[in-house]
Amino acid sequence: MIESTATEHALIERFLEALRELPDVRAELEVLEPALTAPYRVDAEIHLSVAGKTIVLLVEAKKTAYPRDVRQVLWQFKALRQAYPSDVQHLLVAESLSPGAKDLLKSERVGYYDSGGSLFLPAPGAYVYIDKPPPKTLEKSVRSLFSGRRAQVLLALLVHHQDWFGVTEVAERAQVAPSTASDVLSELERFDWLESRGQGPGKERHLREPGELLDAWTRQLAGSTAPVLRRYYVPGLKSDALLQHLGEVFDAHQAIYAVSYEAAAQRYAPFLSGISQVRTRLLPGAGADAALAELDARAVTEGANLAIIDTKSTGELLFREQVDGVWLASPVQVYLDLLRGEGRAKEMAEHLRRERMGF
Repeated sequence: MIESTATEHALIERFLEALRELPDVRAELEVLEPALTAPYRVDAEIHLSVAGKTIVLLVEAKKTAYPRDVRQVLWQFKALRQAYPSDVQHLLVAESLSPGAKDLLKSERVGYYDSGGSLFLPAPGAYVYIDKPPPKTLEKSVRSLFSGRRAQVLLALLVHHQDWFGVTEVAERAQVAPSTASDVLSELERFDWLESRGQGPGKERHLREPGELLDAWTRQLAGSTAPVLRRYYVPGLKSDALLQHLGEVFDAHQAIYAVSYEAAAQRYAPFLSGISQVRTRLLPGAGADAALAELDARAVTEGANLAIIDTKSTGELLFREQVDGVWLASPVQVYLDLLRGEGRAKEMAEHLRRERMGF
């Protein structure tokens, strides 16, 4: 008997079609009772013939799979080995598999297939590896994790990566609703990046893998657009003097800001001999307009030494730090901004991560 829901059955049928499209391959779905001693029933048993060689696949089907799900599947496959011949191959099919899930399966030499067309089959004499972009459903889900208020939760976790915290605490730090914080934490647990302790309302979590979370955020930036800049020229001041004067004037007018990119990185972890431009996030308002007027900032299209990124809320300025009288964006935010910069910005980003962030 084959146990599967309608969604799983459709996935298995798509997997069979993908196998049959391979050269010199025949694939048939078996409907025989699995071994009576099996600890649980597999979703499908497929018999392959590859260039005359027979391969038996035991298939587990899931809607989505993250590293946490894969660990459970690997444990189930290990238990199945006691009931089936040692030469059977195990394979996971899913609508979407996270990159971490694929890496974990490959490291254990367990096959996989997803609805995007990626296929890994490490059978003896029939090694198949097809790597395609993730399905749009997974791509959209992951992209939403690194944007808007959900990104504020991620930033809170990275800035305080050594702390244990409950949902309410992280929601307060990130200035989001507890429901948003809870959703993000649940998603990160699926990636296996968190540790947890306790139960119920007292449950606490800890970001065990800050480096992996930051790397995943970095990958998302590759397909995103850089923030829109308003460019100005402030006469009579070089970058260092401009940065200091900017801090004084913005504070005097109660303008809420956070300097980022090269100017901020240089203060956190000096790397370049000189900075030609100051880039800062700024919350629009009367105070911001008055500060720019006092600076005599003139809008330009070329030769700018000051660039403004307008923010929609104070949430975009979370965890800023005051260094030598100037408010700087958090090192994590500066690192992410530099990755979308020009020139030696990416080198500066890696220097900042190594010297100041440490993960």
